[in-house]
Amino acid sequence: MADSAPYLRRVGAVRPSHLMFTSGVGSIVDLPNFSVLVRGLDDWRYDRLGDNPQVITEPRLLAAVQAILGKTVGELKPAPWLPGTDTKPKGEAARVGVPVMPFPSWMRCTACNLLAPIDTQAFGFRNDKPSKPHEARFFHECGRGNKERLVVGARFVLACTAGHLDDFPYLEFVHRGQKCAKAPKPNLRMEDFGGNIGANVRITCQRCGEDRNIREAMGRKGRAELPGCRGRHPHLGTFAENGCGQQPHLVVVGASNQWFAQPLSALAVPKPGADELDARVEQFWENLQHVAGPNYMMMTRSFPHIAEALAKWPDNEEVWAAIERHRDKLEAASGEVQGRLDLLTPEWQVFSAPTLPEPTDDFTLHRHPDGVPSLLKGYFADVIQAERLREVRAMVGFTRLDAPDFEDPELVTRAPLARSKPSWVPASEVRGEGIFLKLPEDLLTAWEGRVRASSFTDEHSGQTRSVPHEHREAYGRFRDHRYSDRIPLGFDRYRGWPDLRYYALHTLSHLLIRTIALECGYNSASLSERIYAGTEDDPRSGILIYTAVPDAEGTLGGLVSLAEPEELVRLTRRALSEARHCSSDPLCAERLPRAPEDFLHGAACHVCLFVSETTCERGNRFLDRRFIVPIGDPDLALYPEIP
Repeated sequence: MADSAPYLRRVGAVRPSHLMFTSGVGSIVDLPNFSVLVRGLDDWRYDRLGDNPQVITEPRLLAAVQAILGKTVGELKPAPWLPGTDTKPKGEAARVGVPVMPFPSWMRCTACNLLAPIDTQAFGFRNDKPSKPHEARFFHECGRGNKERLVVGARFVLACTAGHLDDFPYLEFVHRGQKCAKAPKPNLRMEDFGGNIGANVRITCQRCGEDRNIREAMGRKGRAELPGCRGRHPHLGTFAENGCGQQPHLVVVGASNQWFAQPLSALAVPKPGADELDARVEQFWENLQHVAGPNYMMMTRSFPHIAEALAKWPDNEEVWAAIERHRDKLEAASGEVQGRLDLLTPEWQVFSAPTLPEPTDDFTLHRHPDGVPSLLKGYFADVIQAERLREVRAMVGFTRLDAPDFEDPELVTRAPLARSKPSWVPASEVRGEGIFLKLPEDLLTAWEGRVRASSFTDEHSGQTRSVPHEHREAYGRFRDHRYSDRIPLGFDRYRGWPDLRYYALHTLSHLLIRTIALECGYNSASLSERIYAGTEDDPRSGILIYTAVPDAEGTLGGLVSLAEPEELVRLTRRALSEARHCSSDPLCAERLPRAPEDFLHGAACHVCLFVSETTCERGNRFLDRRFIVPIGDPDLALYPEIP
């Protein structure tokens, strides 16, 4: 990463996908010796890239971003980057990257415990090894011989649910809101005594001797004594004119709730029924939309990536007609009021269509001539090998303290990526392969009827209850506990509950992922899932398990090969057999959320169903083995028998 003045030096590196999910704009990134904050889009520089293309094309995803952030967003861009940092650490590539700034700006000497802001010039900065940016560090000359001692960021900051982040007010805190009686800006000391119960950090003024423990700023009582939020967005360099009106929370640097990404993702799929030319026009619309007529096509074809994409269609009139068709479709939809666009529907339509689309470099599907293996006829309605997939991810904002709600994204305040309306947003793309499985609709419909009609007698209360009711009530309690003290009263506590079908498809997906990961050559963290469950009015029944590895171009074939008939039968049989037992049984098998519990899974745990957070689209929630195989009540099982 690179930073603007005064630190025009590379201090580290992260993967492109890291900037989408783990630490993007507005987040704190922990480097080996200090931490930095990723700056807003206004400071990202692309002017040094020259002829290197820095635009990712995916019209569906761009339209979804525009529905959230507005029509001003015209492009999806990857992080600025140039090759050559390894071979020429002092070259131009080392000056291109994502800008960052040291944060928190209060720092502490690890030898003498001096606590001071970075702008007091009490500390120095050293980064004199271009080939070893990870050794960049701040230092303080102290102790015997004035040796350079390591300086680290003070580990406390303030944050509020409006997305603001600020340094902890150490001076005001230690003097209880007053000024030091002996100096306007005295030096402080921060001593960490450790302990088993919370933080035990004492802040002492070196001039007047006042001291205070950071514990006094924690909890409800301590929070009430903190100053009001100043409305600071350090990644943008802005403050709210009169503050934001909220009371901030004390947050430890590195806490998982200091930054939550709000990304969108879409697969590059052609429109159902569209021919290959229309799909190519849609894919490269960012370039082709500026073509004024067929006579201008020769100029457009001079770009190598456009020439390669349109090589099959030398007739410029034919290409121009496809451009006009796509323009008419966009103009017809421009007058409609758009909410959050459904990115899954076009994908489901393509995967479930009886005729597969023409293969492209971004999307190639294959259906085995024999169809579903005979032993799995009652288990799956269709099996498709996705030999080539391209997934594009874009970041539309982030939140603090509260994670964005999957089904209600406006419930939590989204922090901005730029000081004004952005003209582009950060994006990344990955290529891979996958397996799509479609379940029989009659099988799911009959199962849903059995589950809704089933009931059991609660041992504690003696009341008659049902498993779906317990899961739905747990979801309501989860929403209450998660948002009740931060969200205005009146929000729908049941909004977004995925219903029974999602539980079954999601659980089956996890069972297959855990089994597949043992044999396909990818580790489980490299696999992802997309669940096509639909709604009550538009039921769907699909599962896509695919690779999402940032550093893998094309496909390796290890996953697709497991969809061959013999392999799929073996994997399905193994997944369902292992689902019947868990080494945590009977605790796992009997688990069902009951009041006051608010966890969102039933018979599921790390031993039998949970996968890595990067793999599951819902954070290991909405899982229950009893919905797939017989555990207790056999009427709850989607698959009572093993093939």
